[in-house]
Amino acid sequence: MDSKKLKSFISNNAIVIFLVILTLYVGFTKAGFFASKNLMNIAANVAPRFIIALGVSGCLITRGTDLSAGRMVGLGGVVAATMLQRADYSDRFALTAGLPQLPLIVVFVIILAMTAVFGFANGCVATYLNVPPFLGTLGMQTIVYGINLVYSGATPIGGLREDYTAVSSGSIFGIRYLFFIALAMGLIWYFMYNHTRYGKYMYAIGGNPAAAEVSGINVTKMLLRIYTNAGIMYGFAGFLLAAKAGGASVNLGLGYELEAIAAATIGGVSTTGGIGTVPGVLLGVLVFELLKTCMQFLGIDTSYQYIVQGLVIIIAVALDIRKYSVKK
Repeated sequence: MDSKKLKSFISNNAIVIFLVILTLYVGFTKAGFFASKNLMNIAANVAPRFIIALGVSGCLITRGTDLSAGRMVGLGGVVAATMLQRADYSDRFALTAGLPQLPLIVVFVIILAMTAVFGFANGCVATYLNVPPFLGTLGMQTIVYGINLVYSGATPIGGLREDYTAVSSGSIFGIRYLFFIALAMGLIWYFMYNHTRYGKYMYAIGGNPAAAEVSGINVTKMLLRIYTNAGIMYGFAGFLLAAKAGGASVNLGLGYELEAIAAATIGGVSTTGGIGTVPGVLLGVLVFELLKTCMQFLGIDTSYQYIVQGLVIIIAVALDIRKYSVKK
């Protein structure tokens, strides 16, 4: 590799390279970082965030975005928690206290259907009303949060059934179910992106929407599918996160959409559209989670951690735009 290509590689992957170096430094200087327990915790944290980022990735690839992701995650988690409380729990949620104990799969389908509706609404706002996705999903973010506040009364929900929490705490050969669930979703999305018309049309729209329309692609229909699928993924993640936390509140998923956008961008999903891969999304989520874990091991105050994460988001997007400008 000549010096010009090396310089370009380092410039285009500066954040990933920095975080790899940081991870190695912390791993070799702080006891317990490479311990299996810590690595399993990182994997468990990555799993739901990877699912959220997969949903956001389709929006980004088609030159859009979704700022409502985190609030949909929160609503999905809260609704799941209220419907899956133990029958003998003394402080059961009033609206669902009279319901029978529903099977886990039934509640799961309800959550996915609910968040799919909000995702479809995002797609309608972007396509039929021609509202820029940034603004449309920002409005939806507030709407979903308001619905969650009204529904839950801003009351934390606990007392979850064991079969529900086992979705997160259960393991096979010491590896949490969350890992296998995220792996399965990653493989499904990889197949969709690389071996179906869905992926082919998605990348075509991201590359040039006008040319995609002329070539016979129903851009409106595709965008509706993409935003609906994104909503489904947010509900899926909310269902898992509530099980993982053993409860839920309206703040579940707060800010996760920004993490997802940053992680996807770090992993090579271009905010200018038409570029992105599932392995790249996974890499981005992993390095972003490693950044947070490294800062915890280094004893950095939580307040400063938010500042660092914000800087990473800005730098990731700036580098992405720079790469696109150079290619142009």
